[in-house]
Amino acid sequence: MLESRLMRRCLALLIVSLLALTLTAQTPSEVEITAEPGHHLALENQYVRVFKVEVAPHAATLMHRHRHDYIYVTLGAAHVENDVAGKPPVTISLQDGETHFLPSGFAHIAKNLSDQPFRNITIELMQDEKAHRSPPPKWDEERGLHILNGGTEDILFAKDGARAAELQLQPGGVLPKHHHAGPHLVVAVTDLDLRSDIEGKGASKVQLKAGDVSWEKGGFTHTLTNAGKQNAKLITVEFQ
Repeated sequence: MLESRLMRRCLALLIVSLLALTLTAQTPSEVEITAEPGHHLALENQYVRVFKVEVAPHAATLMHRHRHDYIYVTLGAAHVENDVAGKPPVTISLQDGETHFLPSGFAHIAKNLSDQPFRNITIELMQDEKAHRSPPPKWDEERGLHILNGGTEDILFAKDGARAAELQLQPGGVLPKHHHAGPHLVVAVTDLDLRSDIEGKGASKVQLKAGDVSWEKGGFTHTLTNAGKQNAKLITVEFQ
């Protein structure tokens, strides 16, 4: 009787061990975002770490972990499957320039379900832990659509001390005089040919290709005009 019980216990332990090994073999190994081949570091400072992301048609990223809250800006229409570790897969369709905020603390695989490359700009907010401990800063506006002379400015959201906005300008369209107290990131959704008229300094050109990013220091007042022949679309992420 004792031998029979011991044999059953050994058999049970063996089955548990085999199941654990099987589950381990089926779980993709996890890498840091900096080691994920589709994520290419484009810019890094005390405020942000910016990656240009590209996944080939019908390909997938490695399982990678997001340790910071982040914003992503989609470049081109996309159809992807988001496989978050421990959760059922979710299929998402995204439009060109679509911008979202996601909290950190998860690992996932992004699968491109379309015949076109899946491209986005991923903007990690490097001061997220500090922002979680502090009262949220007061912005003049946290959300709102503004009709401009030949365009629109849509304030999308304010998270972790950063405010994201989408700016669209027709040729000749103008974003009127405004002040940048803090620095901001510019993400070009389309090719940009802009003229920045900075108070006390005169005019300068801002020329970026679609998918380019630019970091701008704060402390200036200016107007922004679309000097190009095509509609201009960009996302800004501003910090106080």
